[in-house]
Amino acid sequence: MKERDLLEGKKVLIVDDEPDILETLEELLDMCEISRATNFHDAKEMLETRPFDMTILDIMGVDGYKLLEVANSRNIPAVMLTAHGLSVENTIKAYKEGAAFFVPKERMSNIHTYLMDMLEAKNEGKHPWRRWLKRFGSYYENKFSKEWDNYEEFWKKALKDKGQ
Repeated sequence: MKERDLLEGKKVLIVDDEPDILETLEELLDMCEISRATNFHDAKEMLETRPFDMTILDIMGVDGYKLLEVANSRNIPAVMLTAHGLSVENTIKAYKEGAAFFVPKERMSNIHTYLMDMLEAKNEGKHPWRRWLKRFGSYYENKFSKEWDNYEEFWKKALKDKGQ
C-alpha cells in the first residue's frame, strides 16, 4: 500500500489531552514511530529535544497554537486536529500560523491520507494545503454553509497564490 510506504517509520508526535484519541491515532498510524504527550509542557519539551518528521496537535486542552509555534521553529510539519475548536476561523488561523493541515476529529479515521497529502506535497515542493480544499471543501460547505460562503474565495485565492 503506497500510503504505508511513505509513512513507514516516520517519527510522529501526537498531542491530545484525551487518551482515547491518542490510542486511536496510534492504532491508525501503526506504521509510524509514535511518541505521545497529553499536555503542553511534555509536548513542548519533546518538540524541543527530539527529532520528529511531523506532529499532530490538538487545539484545545494542550494549547495547540503555542505548540504550533514551537513545531514551526523546529521545522516540524504540524497537523492541527480538533473537535471543539472546529470552525472556519480556526482553520484559517491554523493556515495563517503555518500548520501543514487542519483535520476535524470526526474525520481522523483518514489521518493517514491527510499525512500522505502533506508528505507528497513536501516531496513535490508544493504547499501542504494543496489538497485540503478538495478534501474538506464540501464538508465545510455542509457544516458551516453561510459562514463558508464568506471564506470560499479566501481559500481559492490563498491556495492559488501558493501555486496550487
